[in-house]
Amino acid sequence: MLFIQDLHFKTMIIGIDANEANVQNKVGISEYVYQLLLQFYILATDDKKFIIYLKDRPRADFPKATSNWQYRIIGPKKMWTQIGLPLNLFLSKDKPDIFFSPGHYAPRFSPIPTVISIMDLAFFHFPEYFTKKDLAQLRSWTSYSVKKAKAIITISTSSKDDIIKLYGTLSDRVHVVYLGIKNTVTLKPHIYPMQELQTKYGINKDFVLFVGTLQPRKNISRLVEAFSLLAKNEKNQNSSIQLVIVGKKGWQYEEILESPKKFGVEDRVKFLDFVPDEELTMLYQNARCFVWPSLYEGFGLPILEAMKLGCPVITSNVSSMPEAGGDAALYVDPKDVQDIAKKLEKVLSDSKLRSEMVEKGKKQVQKFSWEKTARQTLAILEEVAKE
Repeated sequence: MLFIQDLHFKTMIIGIDANEANVQNKVGISEYVYQLLLQFYILATDDKKFIIYLKDRPRADFPKATSNWQYRIIGPKKMWTQIGLPLNLFLSKDKPDIFFSPGHYAPRFSPIPTVISIMDLAFFHFPEYFTKKDLAQLRSWTSYSVKKAKAIITISTSSKDDIIKLYGTLSDRVHVVYLGIKNTVTLKPHIYPMQELQTKYGINKDFVLFVGTLQPRKNISRLVEAFSLLAKNEKNQNSSIQLVIVGKKGWQYEEILESPKKFGVEDRVKFLDFVPDEELTMLYQNARCFVWPSLYEGFGLPILEAMKLGCPVITSNVSSMPEAGGDAALYVDPKDVQDIAKKLEKVLSDSKLRSEMVEKGKKQVQKFSWEKTARQTLAILEEVAKE
């Protein structure tokens, strides 16, 4: 009887590849992994021990090590997933019961049951937007990881359908766990007044906001073209409005940076690169609307971030974006410049519509939280470990 009880209360060890989050500026998958870590840290107990695997020492913003939360720094950094990580998993005495790779890359030749997460399959839909090297790696590693993983977590029904269709994966192996929304920073107006940001970045009082990595899939060039149709119409009330684009340079960004000049609005479009959360919060709160006409997304977290901060949202009617926006967003055909311009003008000119969208947005975001994301993810990990 004592032996059975000991088995029942055995501590479960969960290993996590957290390298994606171990960076200074966290966006996309880096933010996803980081927010999961913060929530898992809260959920760590005597019967759930976490080992966080990294190539480098954890950054200062990582949770502090405890008896139930440990960091394991291993090398070599080169070919880490193929050599360093699998060797450590083979040779360590305190092996994890389950290993979680919150990305496309499961460790090679690992003795530990593995769960992976896949944000999206953009490289299948838009291979022309990737370098040959990156494309080959994504195709090879994702295919291997899907076959090896005991379970796959993805962030929308749209992405789940893609995974099942492209890899022939059984539906019950793929789990949809929606992303959460990070807590907005409580700001003191005298520290970050909007006037200060207007001076710093050269922003007018009235502006439209876009947030995302500068890459072709985000469809920014079409957004600039649509904005130019609106901006050039001097007869309407939006003739002085600006388009503010926040995001780091991704791949093939040159055409995006040249698009304002191409469409004659170079004096009306501002590229701000990466901005801190505090400033980004103020931009969301003061923008007339947020426009996100992406061609494809695994989910659409900026949609919810904008809604949470009371900013009306215009986004695409394709892939996962309607899942994120629900009935609170206004949808466009992302390949139709005229449609983008028409919907943009509609939102900007109708204050009643904007107010209705803001109220619907507040209800929509209540469906999502990082706590819920972490608990659902942990439940899947525990279930696979028991199997």
